Amino acid sequence: MHQSKSAIICGGGIVGLVCAYYLAREGCRVTLVEREGEDRDHCALGSAGYISPSHVIPLSSPGMVWQGLKWMMNPRSPFYIKPRFDSDLMRWGWLFWRACSHRHLKCAAPIIRDLCLGGRRLFEELDDITGDTFELQKHGLLNLCKTQEGLDHEAHGLARIANQLGIEARVLDARQTAELEPGTRLDVAGSVYFPVDAHLTPWRFVNALTVLLKEMGVRFQWNTTIFGWRATGGRIAAVQTTAGDLIADEFVLAGGSWSPAMLTGLGLRLPMQAGKGYSLTLPKPRFKLTRALMLTERRIAVTPMGDTLRFGGTMELSGINHDIRPERVRQIIESVPHYFPEFTEADFAGIKPWAGLRPVSPDGLPYIGRFNHYGNLTAACGHAMLGLTMAPITGLLVAEILAGRKPSVDLTLLSPNRYA
Repeated sequence: MHQSKSAIICGGGIVGLVCAYYLAREGCRVTLVEREGEDRDHCALGSAGYISPSHVIPLSSPGMVWQGLKWMMNPRSPFYIKPRFDSDLMRWGWLFWRACSHRHLKCAAPIIRDLCLGGRRLFEELDDITGDTFELQKHGLLNLCKTQEGLDHEAHGLARIANQLGIEARVLDARQTAELEPGTRLDVAGSVYFPVDAHLTPWRFVNALTVLLKEMGVRFQWNTTIFGWRATGGRIAAVQTTAGDLIADEFVLAGGSWSPAMLTGLGLRLPMQAGKGYSLTLPKPRFKLTRALMLTERRIAVTPMGDTLRFGGTMELSGINHDIRPERVRQIIESVPHYFPEFTEADFAGIKPWAGLRPVSPDGLPYIGRFNHYGNLTAACGHAMLGLTMAPITGLLVAEILAGRKPSVDLTLLSPNRYA
C-alpha cells in the first residue's frame, strides 16, 4: 500500500481495532472513529472469548426456521425473536428463511472454516507481538451434552461436518470428558471435544491492541457519531460526523450492529439484526476449569478467564437496545446446575448481568469487501457470534483489499452487495 494512503475506520469495536492494526502495518495513515469514549463497552467485551474454528455451521442452518418458530413463543429460549412490526426484521426473516438450506450450509461451512482458522493463526501472532498479555489459552473446547440424545445429535451433526472439513472433533463418553476437566464434577452423558479451539480474555485483548495501535500512530476519534457522507463520482469524499467532515482515501465500515444505520444517505442496503447476548462473570467461582465449555442443549458458553468464570449465551432479536430481560438471564442461571451439580443459583447472587449486541446477517456470513457503488468504501461487519474469532482475518482481508492484493480467503459469498 502506498505510504501516503489514508483510511478512516468507522467503528471502534473488536473488528475496527484489528482493521486499524493491519492497515497501519501496511503503512496506511489510520483514523478510527468511535461514537463512544475510550472506556466504551462493545459486544466482544462481555463475550465468551471463544476462538472457535469448530463453529462451522452458520446460524441459518437446515431446520433452524422451525426450531426458531418454536423458540419464538418462549422468551426464555436460546433463540428468541421479540414479536414486533418492523419491515427490516420481516425482510431479514425472509432472507434468513431462504438461507436455511443444505445447499447454503454446504457452501458456507468451508468459508466459515477458513475465516476461523485464519483468525486463530493470527491470534497466535498477535499474542507473540503483545507479549502474551491477553491470556490466550489453546486447550480446545468441550461441547458438553447432558443427554445421550444430545450427544448423538452432536456426533452426527456438528462433529461429523467439522471432521469432514478437516476440523478435528472427538466424541467422548462421560468418563473421558471428566478426565479432561478433573477440577469439577460434571453431570453429562459425554461431550464433543474440539482440540483446535482456544479462548482469551476479551478486555485484555482490547487493551493490548489499543496500546499497540497508539504506538503505531493510529489516531483515535472518540465520542464522535457518524451521521452522513459526502460522495461524488462513485467515491466517498468525506464522512460527516459530530466532529466535522473527515476526509480520507479509503473508508471501512466496521460499526457492528450500527453499520446499516451508518449507511444513511448512500442508498445502500445491508440486511442485519442486532442479536443480543447476555453474560454473567463470577469473580470467585467454586472450581477452576482449564478449557472453554459449551452446555450444548442450553446453548450456554462457559469460559475461564484468569481467576474468573464467565457464563454467556442466548440470541435475542429485539432491536438496538441494551435492555436486560430478567427471564433471559434466569435461563442462563437455571441451566448451570444441570451440568455442574456443585453449582447453585445462589452462586450468581449479586452478579450484574451484561448484555451486548452482535451484528447478525441473514445467511450467517459476515460482510467483507468493497461496495459496488462506492469504490473506496469497504465493509467489515456482520460477524454475529464469531466477531472475536474472525476479527484478525477480517482485518487482514481489509488490508489486502485496500492494497489491491488477492485476498487470503475467497470473498465471493461475503460480498456486501449480495442483497443489493
